[in-house]
Order: sequence, then C-alpha cells, then structure tokens
Amino acid sequence: MGEQLEEIYESMGIGRAVYRYGEKIAGLLSERFGQIDAVAEYNQVKVLRAMQEKQVSEACLLGTTGYGYNDLGRDTLEGVYARVFHTQDALVRPQITCGTHALALALMSNLRPGDELLSPVGKPYDTLEEVIGIRPGRGSLKEYGITYRQVDLKEDGGFDYEGIRGVVNERTRLVTIQRSKGYQTRPTLSVDRIGELIAFIKGIKPDVICMVDNCYGEFVERREPSDVGADMVVGSLIKNPGGGLAPVGGYIAGRRDCVENAACRLTSPGLGKEVGASLGILPQFYQGLFLAPTVTAAALKGAVFAANVYERLGFPVTPDGRESRHDIIQAVTFGAPEGVIAFCQGIQAASPVDSHVTPEPWDMPGYDARVIMAAGAFVSGSSIELSADGPIKPPYAVYFQGGLTWPHARFGILKSLQSLVDQGIVREDDLAESRI
Repeated sequence: MGEQLEEIYESMGIGRAVYRYGEKIAGLLSERFGQIDAVAEYNQVKVLRAMQEKQVSEACLLGTTGYGYNDLGRDTLEGVYARVFHTQDALVRPQITCGTHALALALMSNLRPGDELLSPVGKPYDTLEEVIGIRPGRGSLKEYGITYRQVDLKEDGGFDYEGIRGVVNERTRLVTIQRSKGYQTRPTLSVDRIGELIAFIKGIKPDVICMVDNCYGEFVERREPSDVGADMVVGSLIKNPGGGLAPVGGYIAGRRDCVENAACRLTSPGLGKEVGASLGILPQFYQGLFLAPTVTAAALKGAVFAANVYERLGFPVTPDGRESRHDIIQAVTFGAPEGVIAFCQGIQAASPVDSHVTPEPWDMPGYDARVIMAAGAFVSGSSIELSADGPIKPPYAVYFQGGLTWPHARFGILKSLQSLVDQGIVREDDLAESRI
C-alpha cells in the first residue's frame, strides 16, 4: 500500500526524497492530530445542537427572491449562527461580499462622527487600512470624522496594558481586535487572551464596543471570542464557517443592537434585517456550516504539518511545530522573495482547479506592496480551500492556510517543498540531514 502511494505521488511530480521526508514528519503527529479531532467533534456536536434547537427544516433550504420578505431559511440560519456563537443575534448574508466588507460594515454601522476607534493589538490587516483611513480611501471612517488610535503589541507579543490605559478616552467608542496574525509574524491571539484583553478594556470603559475580527479562527478552539465578552464577532463565509461550500457571504454575530445597526447599514434604515433575498444558496450555507468543524480540522492538520516540515529545515515558522493553534494560518519566513514565490507556485500546482497556471506577484487593490496568491479553488478566493499568499516585502514570509481534506493539505505542502527543491532553494541533502 505504501509503495502504491509513493508511486502515485511520484506520478504527480513529488520526488521520493520529498515524499519520504513528509512520511517521517507525518508519523510524528498522530497525538497532535488526535487533539485536533477531539475539538472538531465537540464543535460538530455544538453546530448540530444549534440546528436542531432552531428546528432547521427542508423548507429552510428553499430561499427567496426579490425583497426576501419572510425568508424562513435566512432568518433560521441567522438564529443558528447566534446559537453557535452564543450571541443575541446574527447577520448572515450573501450580500456581504467578503471579510473586509463584513468588518467595514460592523465598523461603519456602529461608529458615528466624533467617535474614536482603537486597535490595541497593533496594525490591522492591510485591506482595513483604507477602510479606517490609515491610507487614503474613498468613504473611509476618517472622511466621516472618526479618528483612530493604535497600540502596538510588545516585542514578546504581549499586550501593552499601560499603553492601552493611556489612550482610552471619552471618545473611544469601539475597540477592534484582530484574532489572526494577518501579514505579520506575531502570534495569533487565543480566545483566552482575547477574553483577558476585553475584560481589561471594559474595566476602564464598560460601555465600549469590543469587536473581534474572527477570520480564520472559527472552530479552531472549543470557545469563540463571543464566549469571553466580545460584543461582535465578524468573519467571512469563504473561510472557516462556510466549510468550503458557501460561494460568498459574511457574518456578524453579537449584541442585538450592534447587529441591527449593521443590518440597517447593509440594507437601509427602516428595512434592516427584514429584506435581503437568499437567492437559492441557503443549502450551501447550511451544509457548509455543518461541515465547518471537520473542514477546519483538516486545515489545522495541514498547518501543523507545514510547520514541522519547514521548521526542521531551518526556516522560521509562526506558530512553531509544537505551539497551540488559534487559527488555521501558518507563516513561513524565507527571507527572500524567491522562496515566497516558489512556495506559492507549488501550492498552485497542487490545486484541483487551475493547477496549470503559474502565479506571479501583482499589484492587488487594498495592499501596499505586490502580493502573490495561490488559490486554485472551487470558490474563487476561498481561503478555507488550499491556498497561500504573501506580500513581496521583508521579511518575505508566506502565509499558508486551508485544505478541505487532510490528504489534500498534505499533498499541497509536499508540492510546495518540491517546488523549493526544484528551484534549488532547498537541497535534497537537507531533507536527509534534517533533525527528525
């Protein structure tokens, strides 16, 4: 059986040295994978319970057109999300186009001119810079008279509590906490750490709204940020909670007033959540959410595997191969653009869609440097599917995520390593000499 597997990998362009190196790494991870599966089982039952409690029925899968009045499936799905995240309400819509849109919607609907937005965890993800007005952006918060303050993390990744205390003031209305690392090599924030930060901020100003950018973090742990005090959790359906089936969409789950504000901004004052047709895609939303815990587990296994594969070859990785995981992203730092490009080209070659295409860096909207992206996905841009990307700027790190199944995630990582071998960035001798 092992020989047959090795042969089919070889027929797919993965040499024996790379394959055997990967086999040795995978053999070390059985206990870690068992822990991931235990979390997935817990979250699977949590999602199932929410669907049963909300009495999801066949009628919920039918959907509406036009105004979407009385859309049973849409309203029930939002109730399911509220149960899963333990919040008062939720907004889950195909009209929310992406994670950045969901975050902008949550911010713009809950801030008013004269308010101040605070990020106590450093610089937000690149695409939010124009939303906030850090870089000029048409219709930014800055244009509407909303100011912004930022407190960077300490060098060790800890929170600068004194710095945060010093900037919270009477105008601080909303605090945004990015759970994942974005295009940085800082640690991802655990739910426990997010809870500690929220408790500290609420201790200074109890009425402040705490919003968590939950992208890439859903179902990685047993709890979500909404379980530890977040007033809103926000994310994209083409990441973890869509389970690889949702073709578009985003969600905001949280306090009823915050969610209603977002609904009125998405549609219109006076209409709010009452309108918005589901357009026949509710089955993918429901089934994607149902599959999300196990799909997330597959992506997590791929991330742990990638960390061990590259760390043992001497590349800096974040998180490392032993750390606890709080999102599905794995950063690998190559220190040169050639490594980032070769890695992404290997991931693209491992994809079920557009595997024949060679990705190259390009100027993407919303970014301050050229970015290379590998994503041969069934859903365009879906980063719960096997994907990798990175900005072409120091420290030249690549960010790997996704994999709808563990076998595909494993294949993709081996293909990325083979690409580095083929381009002379990693030597086959390095594979044999690595410490395993």
